[in-house]
Amino acid sequence: MIDTLSLISDLLLSQTEAANEVAPWFSEEFGVYLGAYGGAGVGVLGGILGGVGGPLAQQGKGRGFVLPAFLVTAVVGVVLLAAGLVGLLVGQPYVVYYPFLLLGLIMSAVFGGLYPVMRTRYRQAETRKLEAEALRRA
Repeated sequence: MIDTLSLISDLLLSQTEAANEVAPWFSEEFGVYLGAYGGAGVGVLGGILGGVGGPLAQQGKGRGFVLPAFLVTAVVGVVLLAAGLVGLLVGQPYVVYYPFLLLGLIMSAVFGGLYPVMRTRYRQAETRKLEAEALRRA
């Protein structure tokens, strides 16, 4: 009788655990590709925006492109970070939530952190232009 009760309790426990498992959002292979290509893409995007945005900000040019690009990239990073946290909280596998967390953290920290710096560089360039104009008139 005791063996029957333990067998039934084990069966119920395994059914409860199976019911609580969450289906992965995507396959392990896709998660690996998402992390690899997403990381490479973020790196290339950061290189392009930094390489183009830095000199343009010093010259005071391209403000309508550079600042929104940094802001949009930071916001996308926050969204990815939130998706990763949701995946972690609902019990998604590591290979599912980790790319979102890593890419989101990097994008929001790097681009979000550099946005005020770029805005300051544009303000400094504008100030230099105004001072140069004042010197020409004097």
